[in-house]
Amino acid sequence: MENAKVTLIKARKKRIEESHPWVYASEIESIDRADVEPGSIVDVVTHQGKYLASGYWNPASQITVRIVSYTPIKTMDKAFFIERLQRCKQHRDRFVADRDCRLVYGEADFLPGLIVDRFADVLVLQILTLGMDKHREALLEALIEVFEPAGIYERSDVSVRKLEGLEERTGVLYGQCPAIVDIVENGLQMEVDIEQGQKTGYFFDQRENRASIEPLMTGWGERSGIKLQALEDGRTAPVNRNGKEVSFPYWDGATVLECFAHTGSFTLHACKYGAKKVTCLDVSEHAIETAKRNVERNGFTDRVEFVVADAFKYLRDQVKGLEERKLRAIGAVDTSKKLVQEGRTWDVVILDPPAFAKTRSAVEGAKRGYKDINLQGLKLVNEGGYLVTASCSYHMRPELFLEAIADAAKDAGKLLRLIEWRAAGKDHPQILGVNESHYLKFAIFEVTSKR
Repeated sequence: MENAKVTLIKARKKRIEESHPWVYASEIESIDRADVEPGSIVDVVTHQGKYLASGYWNPASQITVRIVSYTPIKTMDKAFFIERLQRCKQHRDRFVADRDCRLVYGEADFLPGLIVDRFADVLVLQILTLGMDKHREALLEALIEVFEPAGIYERSDVSVRKLEGLEERTGVLYGQCPAIVDIVENGLQMEVDIEQGQKTGYFFDQRENRASIEPLMTGWGERSGIKLQALEDGRTAPVNRNGKEVSFPYWDGATVLECFAHTGSFTLHACKYGAKKVTCLDVSEHAIETAKRNVERNGFTDRVEFVVADAFKYLRDQVKGLEERKLRAIGAVDTSKKLVQEGRTWDVVILDPPAFAKTRSAVEGAKRGYKDINLQGLKLVNEGGYLVTASCSYHMRPELFLEAIADAAKDAGKLLRLIEWRAAGKDHPQILGVNESHYLKFAIFEVTSKR
């Protein structure tokens, strides 16, 4: 039997022709059969009957058809998935040095509704849509054949499934799946909790961004009066202002604050690249306990302090402490009283918060949130230091994110120089024309006072 045909209305934007893989209910004029089973493959045609693409059908969803092919296909069987997964594998083998990575990234890998991450020999998958869920058996067989995992674990515990008429699901689908899996990223050892960790357990999208902080981590010794100097015994060694040799090996390193640290991935990279001292902060005690273990297994314990706190409150408290110190310096407060807040500053402040805007209606509030967190962070960056800041909110478009940071800089009286602007890594490819996949914004700014 031929596929059912979904006819699009005449008055529509030509998004499908521009490679966008979603067909909304409002774009559909008719379907030529009433007995089409949700999740099955349909052909999408123009109002004139011209074939455009094939995709799976779900009338219960506002995204009624998700495109899987631009040539006619009948079903998503094992052979279909093997061909697509082989393409995914080839892309990662070419562009990603680490074996641990995102193997399948939904629409960008021409498998809408599917996410697959590899942690050591375990695959963790999310099935987000009815069409993909209906074909799960063929998918599992293909995953096993192409990637040969020791186990496959499902983390389809996401609310978006409800929009597709699906219940949330988790659990072992194949083989052996330990709850804690050890992975390697950029040469660093870390553990991932595939059962209780956020999303699939870890965020691979910032891999290259985490590596990009390397140049920020050294070159700070002279600010403390430490310089390399030739000694009488012929050696060259770091010496402080008093002429005393400095034995601490990370004397030239930066002081770093990582907020929203999760399991400490930026902290680990900061230490690897030579940071002197890192403050690792997250509101989740569970996440910080994992970060502690990750730091210990890489031998960085003596350079990291851990803080369990709300990042917004912590940053504001440090800013209040700075203001109090300034007032004390001019005798405007009673200096006999103990300082209420620390008032610390750092050479590098890293802000990698969760998404503030999960819907279009939340954008204005999110913009205020991004401005606030960056404002507080900017006030705590030492003169000539760096702000590393990110947003994973798709609805916070790049221009809005930069606008929020610019507003923060204005209020903080800071001059920002953009050093680097990045997106998600190469295991998170993007299809041109699919703005929904352009969610991650990552920037490094040099921070100086206006003078």
